[in-house]
Amino acid sequence: MNDWNNKYLTDSAKSLRKNMTKEEKHLWYDFLKNLNVTVQRQKVLKCYIVDFYIHKAKLIIELDGSQHYTEKGERDDAVRDDYFRRNGYMVLRYTNLEIQKNFGGVCEDIMSHLTPHPSPDTLCQATPSPQGEG
Repeated sequence: MNDWNNKYLTDSAKSLRKNMTKEEKHLWYDFLKNLNVTVQRQKVLKCYIVDFYIHKAKLIIELDGSQHYTEKGERDDAVRDDYFRRNGYMVLRYTNLEIQKNFGGVCEDIMSHLTPHPSPDTLCQATPSPQGEG
């Protein structure tokens, strides 16, 4: 799936960038904006607008307010997340309360998804055999 802009959503995305929630502003100005990777706000991807997007990692970051915890909101989020995951994206979701009460933990979690992790094969090659030599 190519990342491309849906021209019909562009105006909505621009409006959302200008009217970020308190939690989106906090995450953007106090963490994401200063990362050494490009982070896009209110990015149009296919037929959706995502809160934050890091192309280099194919990482989508969503902040969830109360509307996400209705039956319809949860169902819509599940469909949306499944769509992105099937197309190779990772979706991270945080509640507004997590941003307010555990900002450091949220930032650490995001960083853990940006830092390359060694593959199991690499770990096995780097670890000495338990039997030793001889």
